Amino acid sequence: MDDVGVKCAPQRKRVVLLGSTGSIGKSTLEVARLLPERIELVGLAANGSVEALAAQARETGVTKVALHDASRVEELRALLPPGVTIFAGPEGLVELATLEEADMVLIAIVGTAGLHPALAAIEAGKDLAVASKEIFVMAGEVVTAAAEKRGVKLLPVDSEHNAIFQCLDGHRGGEKEVSRLILTASGGPFRTLPAEMLADVTLEQALKHPTWDMGRKITIDSATLFNKGLEMIEARWLFGIGMERIDVVVHPQSIVHSMVEFIDGSVLAQMSKTDMCFPIQYALTWPDRVAGGLQPLDFGKLARLDFEEPRQADFPALKLARDAGLMGGTLPAVFNAANEVAVDAFIAGSIRFPDIWRIVGEAMHRHQVAPANSLEAVIEADRWARETALAGCRGLPV
Repeated sequence: MDDVGVKCAPQRKRVVLLGSTGSIGKSTLEVARLLPERIELVGLAANGSVEALAAQARETGVTKVALHDASRVEELRALLPPGVTIFAGPEGLVELATLEEADMVLIAIVGTAGLHPALAAIEAGKDLAVASKEIFVMAGEVVTAAAEKRGVKLLPVDSEHNAIFQCLDGHRGGEKEVSRLILTASGGPFRTLPAEMLADVTLEQALKHPTWDMGRKITIDSATLFNKGLEMIEARWLFGIGMERIDVVVHPQSIVHSMVEFIDGSVLAQMSKTDMCFPIQYALTWPDRVAGGLQPLDFGKLARLDFEEPRQADFPALKLARDAGLMGGTLPAVFNAANEVAVDAFIAGSIRFPDIWRIVGEAMHRHQVAPANSLEAVIEADRWARETALAGCRGLPV
């Protein structure tokens, strides 16, 4: 039979979503609504948002969910339709991430809780879409080695890394033709605030991001520029580019999401509206581009695109990140863990805004760097950094 001209139906990705009730998770559900012929959600997981998780399960019809807070399982069960399987605790995230029917796992868990499920998903042969940059910062060597061994794809969901991925996608020359990766930063809410006023900023002020709607932790990381520091280290592992060739430029409008500069001086940039549905959709439908109902840029309404150097002396997170990335080993895990502790302390009102940088820098200075070629070494460095940072938070004037 002549099948010339017959079109095959698009492949439908079966996706497990870890962190479904957070901002990335909600955007992922929106993409799935727009592309039901392309994306089928087969598992959802949340930390402790019982009502929201139950509502998502009812809407999507998934029959497998996980709740990190095991103490609330019965509360969740009462809200779910009959026949839904509930996995509980950290082990439940791993069970969900290794579902036989899943093609891909999207990890949108803030912090380090996504590391074990990520490695389990890779070992189970699942492609990984990653919005949790801490996975690569803590254990980039371990994760990338595991993915290479199993032959699975690592697809970035962060807007900056997804932009670089798009600029490099299909580029035949590879790493040797890349001069620099240029991550863009909004500059956060304190981009123009005088340095002497940073000690007095409040939590409420730090949570007012000028362009993105994100969770508390990542919003404060944006205010300190630790978010961009974490992204520098993540880019080093995702794209195999040395830290010395990864730079940051401040771009307040957040329209250009990142750029790649090639050795001939040419620069490719990826642009779109400030909507996380764009990078999520590209990660979930790659290697295809599909029409999903997202609105393109209206260049006639773009008044301007500004770029400026970051204030590295006033916002030392970028230098700390570069130091951690260049040294390597367990130092990036210390950088990440100490920052998590310090951000929690700032949210609790225990320390001032600039103390976040101080606590991370002190932990890094005190750490005896070891190779990070095993999960055990990474977890031990993470544990040490949390204890050290917590001790550093005590007794600081507020």
